[in-house]
Amino acid sequence: MAKGKSSGVDEYIAKCPKETQGQLAKIRAAIREAAPGTIERTDYFAWPGYSYPGYDYDGFFAWFSFKKPHVRLHVRPPVIQDHRKDLAGYATTKAIVSFPIDKPIPATLVKKLVKASVKVMKDKFACRTRARLR
Repeated sequence: MAKGKSSGVDEYIAKCPKETQGQLAKIRAAIREAAPGTIERTDYFAWPGYSYPGYDYDGFFAWFSFKKPHVRLHVRPPVIQDHRKDLAGYATTKAIVSFPIDKPIPATLVKKLVKASVKVMKDKFACRTRARLR
């Protein structure tokens, strides 16, 4: 992200309850570490989202959000299903894992899920591109 340009993520975190801001900052840092060079923005769903331009779904592969009593990581399907053993004990949906606000953010797990989501996005795009070339 270019210096001096606001992505809206700082503002999103600042609007959340004080007791969750540290966890939101940790999930943000884990996403950025797992996906260097990503574009950070809040123009899709009004949640902090991460994208690489040039891919389908506007290049988005991860988001995070706060919904009491959880900090949530949103990734592309089938990442949650593919990592169900790692996610035992966490509330999940098809594309969301919810981390309780009273427990530390598992940064290593967040990075693993984000990397898997980037791979799903790139693989899907490559598949579609090959299909168009046939």
